[in-house]
Amino acid sequence: MGALSWPYWIVKRDSVEQVDGGVIAESTLSIYVNGQSLATVLCSPFDQEALALGLLFNEGIIRSYADVGLIKSNEHRTVVDVWLHTPDFEPPQRVIITTGCSGGITLQELTVSYPPLETDFRTSTDVVFNRMHDLQTAAELYHQVRGVHTALLADRDQPLISAEDVGRHNAVDKLMGKALQQGISTHDRMILTSGRISSEMVSKAWRMYIPLVISRTAPTSKALELADAWQMTIVGYVRQGSMRIYTHPERLIP
Repeated sequence: MGALSWPYWIVKRDSVEQVDGGVIAESTLSIYVNGQSLATVLCSPFDQEALALGLLFNEGIIRSYADVGLIKSNEHRTVVDVWLHTPDFEPPQRVIITTGCSGGITLQELTVSYPPLETDFRTSTDVVFNRMHDLQTAAELYHQVRGVHTALLADRDQPLISAEDVGRHNAVDKLMGKALQQGISTHDRMILTSGRISSEMVSKAWRMYIPLVISRTAPTSKALELADAWQMTIVGYVRQGSMRIYTHPERLIP
């Protein structure tokens, strides 16, 4: 379901070989709330209900799964309808942007509107290395065809939920949606991602009350400014035996 068969040619300097391989599948998903259009996103064609729930949570439209009366996909899984218990839903005035731009909200507006996380959460660099190994293990679709991002929700002791999607932000939304569906708290947990840490990624982590965001690759400058103001720890370039801690290192280093 997440991959499609697609032949391709491997070309080397001295040879050409045709391979019966595969590629990552991508589809369009339209999300409706109380019959009104909320967003249309490009995503992987699975876990669409989790994606819709996570997006609603991370956009501040719902606070818990108890706010949802019914969620249902159409036959082709290209539309998810979410019906809330409250009938007075109004779509956001702004367009929901899912490409890492914080939905058009300025840095100043974010830091003023969202207070810093108040948490005593601490862990160790050894835990970061162990959970990054768990992220790599969870990347099943990536190991099959590449071209897909993986996200992992974990605590100090173990991985809790994983998600894969062509979009790194979608993968994080799917994590939140799965947590809502399974009744798993995200507070004082950590997120690991295979993709770049953008300001939107940090904003989603703030809503999930997650103080530690970890990636195999780089954060953006705006992401670090937000994380620094919100007392969140950003770790990037986690490789075998090394990592870069960009903000609030006291959470990992005694």
